[in-house]
Amino acid sequence: MKKKSTILIVALLVMSLLAACGAPAKEDSPETAEKSEETKPVVIQIGYGNNPGEPIDLAANEWKKLIEERSNGSMKVELFPSAQLGSKNDLIDQMLAGDSVITLADGAFYADRGVKDFGIVFGPYLFDTWEECWTLTESDWYKEQSAKLEEKGLKLLASNWMYGDRHTLTTKPVKTVEDLKGMKIRVPNNTIQIKGFEVLGATPTPMAFGEVYTALQQGTIDGLENPLTVLYNGKFHEVAKYLILDAHVKNFTTWIAGTDFFNSLTPEQQQILTETGKEAGIYNNEIQEELNDEALEKLKAEGVQVIDINKEEFKEKAKAFYSLPEITKDWSEGLYETVKDAMK
Repeated sequence: MKKKSTILIVALLVMSLLAACGAPAKEDSPETAEKSEETKPVVIQIGYGNNPGEPIDLAANEWKKLIEERSNGSMKVELFPSAQLGSKNDLIDQMLAGDSVITLADGAFYADRGVKDFGIVFGPYLFDTWEECWTLTESDWYKEQSAKLEEKGLKLLASNWMYGDRHTLTTKPVKTVEDLKGMKIRVPNNTIQIKGFEVLGATPTPMAFGEVYTALQQGTIDGLENPLTVLYNGKFHEVAKYLILDAHVKNFTTWIAGTDFFNSLTPEQQQILTETGKEAGIYNNEIQEELNDEALEKLKAEGVQVIDINKEEFKEKAKAFYSLPEITKDWSEGLYETVKDAMK
């Protein structure tokens, strides 16, 4: 009897084990799946045309660090310098399609995206000082333009980044504004910068930034314009040896994301993104002046001739920009005066 009981117990144990092995795997509950989704980080790609080592790139790395630290792992940032993700317009198209992409752009690009008045901030010699730039970005006028841009699908994240004074590097000397006449100067592909160089007498030539070095080398263009750190790090001085410190634009830049992507973030993530963007902007501005001075000295040491010009002569010629019918026809009435008042 005892033997039969033992056999029965063993048999029951075996049957239990077999049943357990054959049972279907237990699916995650909705609560478990939701928890897993919540812990998955939001991956943000930040793309820009600047090369590693330039102030914008160093500050972008600082921004990445701040976002990831502040979000406790809920946000992950991938950086793509040197236009690895495509041109500025390509990236704007991607974010309008809903991609989690961020890039830096300026008022000239926003004008071409339907917020026409925004283009004036990239007009030649609009600002005399950087203080005027920052006053304007805090004004009611600027807030109105930002809201209009958001209606077009683009969310401004930070507007306090100094990109630098934009100067002109050429393959032949420019001593007066008349020397620019007919010279093919590469500019970004937007109406404001094209017309800004046209009024100075040059022949603006829109071109992707990655094509500029070869174009200078082959004589397709005669020069380009950009801040000193960009000119130096791009090694354009190897094929263009003349620099005029014309400072035709005081270029503050902004970072944007698609409105749809921004709205998909939690309120906390939105706050982290904008707050750290401004903090990284302060970091960027602190290193800009020092690195610009270093870039100028390096350019001189490597054979670039810096030519003294009468900047007032350039400013006087540039005034015609603000009365061009093809520019002002899309602007609000009295825009120039409105902006000048807002920056005081």
